[in-house]
Amino acid sequence: MNPMEKPSNWYFVCYDQLNHNIFPWSKNRKDTGLILIESESKGMSKNYHKQKLALLLSNMRHFAIEAEELGHQVKYYHTKDNYKIKLGEIVKNIGPINVVEPAERSMRVELQELFDSGDLILQRHDGWLTKREWFTQTVGTTPPFRMDKFYHKVRRETGILMADGKPVNGKFSFDSENRLPWKGEHQPQKELKFDIDEIDNSVMNLVNTKFSLHPGNCDLSKVPTTLKQHQESLKWAIANMEYFGPYEDAMSTHSRHLFHSKLATSINLHRLSPREVVDAVMSTNAPINSLEGFYRQMIWREYVKHVHDITDGFRTLEIYNQELNEPNFLNQNNPLPEAYWGVETGFNCLDEVVKSVMEDGWTHHIPRLMVLSNFASLLDINPRQLTTWFHEAFIDAYDWVVEPNVLGMGTYSLGSAMMTKPYVSGTPYINKMSDYCKSCKFNPKKDCPVSNLYWAFLERHKDSFEGNIRMAMPLRNLARRSEEKKLTDLNAYENILQALSSGKQFCGAN
Repeated sequence: MNPMEKPSNWYFVCYDQLNHNIFPWSKNRKDTGLILIESESKGMSKNYHKQKLALLLSNMRHFAIEAEELGHQVKYYHTKDNYKIKLGEIVKNIGPINVVEPAERSMRVELQELFDSGDLILQRHDGWLTKREWFTQTVGTTPPFRMDKFYHKVRRETGILMADGKPVNGKFSFDSENRLPWKGEHQPQKELKFDIDEIDNSVMNLVNTKFSLHPGNCDLSKVPTTLKQHQESLKWAIANMEYFGPYEDAMSTHSRHLFHSKLATSINLHRLSPREVVDAVMSTNAPINSLEGFYRQMIWREYVKHVHDITDGFRTLEIYNQELNEPNFLNQNNPLPEAYWGVETGFNCLDEVVKSVMEDGWTHHIPRLMVLSNFASLLDINPRQLTTWFHEAFIDAYDWVVEPNVLGMGTYSLGSAMMTKPYVSGTPYINKMSDYCKSCKFNPKKDCPVSNLYWAFLERHKDSFEGNIRMAMPLRNLARRSEEKKLTDLNAYENILQALSSGKQFCGAN
């Protein structure tokens, strides 16, 4: 484009809208200018993992170059201010700017005044697989929110994994077939190693300098930053898909990813659109339980976005404490221990998973749910603090996805609004679904105190679960537990909490 020619339309491209095909700016590239903004204020607003910052910044910079090669005029800004201030300045020079609706509530709130004034013109976000009316027609707009009817609706509307109006192989869910522990019988692919270019190096230097006090490592050879690399990630995921379903819930020290795709990193930035990912995966000959398990995760992603939007980030729910900015059904108020930032605890499962987060900014969904969130729940860690940590530490975390997954599922802070029961477990689950226990100083069948934490959790909160049908059996078992064992449970809880709160390892019973 001749630099003297001014585009008729300008779009501000949010950091998570880095796609060249699905948004309005792709329709007339030579007459559509793009604005990207690196905001130091945003980077400093939370204690973001270095890898998360580097991933986002490098993808933005690569996207800008790709856009210029496609014919867009691009204005790329660096500012210490927030987006609202910088966009307000830009509008004064070039007039109103189009903005595709931001996925994150925080961005929508920040820019609302500019939308109201007409300085920013809101455009529809077409990067989703499902329609809001499918959600409201099947789930409604008030809790309890349950996914099944919505998922069935999506399957019927899209025809994916359907034949003659019925689910392929006769059922909508193959979840019961996707719970195998991994014993090494099938080998997952090796991690992709990406070439680092000049942009990557520049970003890593910037992050390690400007955000030097932020946690974690910064290594862009571990994550895709160019469009070509994201497409390589998709091919890698497809090659891993055969065994994804059976081992979806498995955890291992030998492979942090096993058969998980890691595509949420690409999809949540929209470097790969959800549609192209689904189309690519569904065109493979992977077994039905793998295909269905993958598609259900994709629709879960959409489901939590609808829930988050409908409830204004849960703020419209009665359980939400506006003053404290949190829901906290079980009144869990212990502070998040330094263990979540890498201080070793003596529990190999927790230490292994946190190490993965500190090194990679990533684990798959079962360690997130059944180790990280489980320990936090059993120790009565404040759910908002845990959610903030997930938001900061994970490279694929944004408010619309991390808040439902942690506040609504990982913890029971929303009560029954999203889940029928809390996702908590003792030693047997971790021992069955992982090999963490083999390298731990605690013996899962003799002295591992995670089960004590589980029983102590039930004892503390039993009144909150009264009348919950899905908690009836655990509560009956709790009632049969001797007072001596309950005292042992309580001591384990208090001693473990004290050790981790002090930044020390738990060495076992006194």
